[in-house]
Amino acid sequence: MCGIVGIVGKTPVVQALYDGLIVLQHRGQDAAGIVTIDRGMFHLRKANGLVRDVFHTRHMQRLSGQFGIGHVRYPTAGTSSSAEAQPFYVNSPFGIAFAHNGNLTNAHELQDEVFKVARRHINTTSDSEILLNIFAHELQQCPNMHLRPEDVFAAVINVHRKIRGAYACVAAIIGVGMVAFRDPFGIRPLSLGKRTTPEGDEYMVASESVALDAVGFKFIRDLAPGEAIFVTEDGQLFSQQCADNPLNSPCIFEFVYFARPDSFIDNMSVYATRVNMGRKLGQKIAREWQDMDIDVVVPIPETSCDVALQIAQELNIPYRQGFVKNRYIGRTFIMPGQTMRKQSVRRKLNAIPSEFKGKNVLLVDDSIVRGTTSEQIIDMARESGAKKVYFASAAPEIRFPNVYGIDMPSANELISHGREVDEICEFIKADGLIFQDLADLVEAVREENPEIKQFDTSVFDGKYITGDVNQGYLEQLDLLRSDMSKQKSESANISNLELHNIDSDS
Repeated sequence: MCGIVGIVGKTPVVQALYDGLIVLQHRGQDAAGIVTIDRGMFHLRKANGLVRDVFHTRHMQRLSGQFGIGHVRYPTAGTSSSAEAQPFYVNSPFGIAFAHNGNLTNAHELQDEVFKVARRHINTTSDSEILLNIFAHELQQCPNMHLRPEDVFAAVINVHRKIRGAYACVAAIIGVGMVAFRDPFGIRPLSLGKRTTPEGDEYMVASESVALDAVGFKFIRDLAPGEAIFVTEDGQLFSQQCADNPLNSPCIFEFVYFARPDSFIDNMSVYATRVNMGRKLGQKIAREWQDMDIDVVVPIPETSCDVALQIAQELNIPYRQGFVKNRYIGRTFIMPGQTMRKQSVRRKLNAIPSEFKGKNVLLVDDSIVRGTTSEQIIDMARESGAKKVYFASAAPEIRFPNVYGIDMPSANELISHGREVDEICEFIKADGLIFQDLADLVEAVREENPEIKQFDTSVFDGKYITGDVNQGYLEQLDLLRSDMSKQKSESANISNLELHNIDSDS
């Protein structure tokens, strides 16, 4: 999962881009980058690390211009090498900088096409670089020296017809403007905002609406699935549906875990969907666990707090904050490597013994992926004196890998893959375990926007909305995503970091 921003302004945009990325930091902690355009020149800074660590005063001063894009990244099938930080850049045609959130499911086929047909070289393992070169090649087919809106939209139409998977993209084209588009299924989110200044209207796109709020842009709407927008350098906005058969099927895991609670995605409040999840799960617990003597409900901060509070209200049981989170530790789910994730759990959370001692505790989390984190947290509760520790997941069992931009591990690493609930319960050493029903999860989110007819729920039911994912693809994904494979990739890249240094304003 990654976060993207783009602004066409009337005044310097670097501070707004930086602030937008800070708000989207939860979507990626591996690398960050900003490109601005000034007087026909790209100014680029990108490197591994958090936003606050990548950009210093000297970088901000060099990122001049009233137009730019930004990106925060965490790796999926690629590596954590700084060579894969975004935005990416190609100098032909025109000069294009590009940032992408998502994952292409036909990246290998496209890489062959990029080389054999477009005569373009891909220098990283990132599918984002492939997508950029496909887009650039389509723009190159335009016979006009000066791109018109219809030329831009024609290129996006052809991109949609060639690529498959999930993608929300933003591109900056020198001398032309900003282009943003969303995949035909609307799997990954993308919001559009506007700000009126004395100098004129400014436009911004971002992965989540909260980034618009943070820098003073008024949310206009979400881009529709398959839609593209084009904002000229002087601030004229154009839009067009560019997909042949768009179908809105947003990723339901955005609401479970990734998105901030103060964001709206496809007219759905993330906070409200989580309250609904808590209500549904609380009702299930009340039905199925009538004989369990639960003394207190404790969330595993922070994503599950709203869910846990609603569960406590449904059960009429006290809600307590039993864990204190170290806010300077990143999200363990998106940390590269299982060893690092394990080491981070106890540095991330510290228990308050008085909330556990002598009590039967219901722990609530947003989901269970590998199970190792859940096991460690249950151990912490027992060490703090809990008599019994029950566990509730706001999401159903995650039995299948994600192929649309979330770094969920190979199927064999998923604790729920091939296991029943009682086996999972035994693995994490809980006294009881309950999962949200998939139908209840879908209804909890859909309550906020009944116009959404379906969601991508592939991690729960194995039904991949793009219709192109088969067992062969999943087996290849297993190889790419195994932690051992990543560690080997990291080792292979260490000696090349200097050669691939992508910090142009160090």
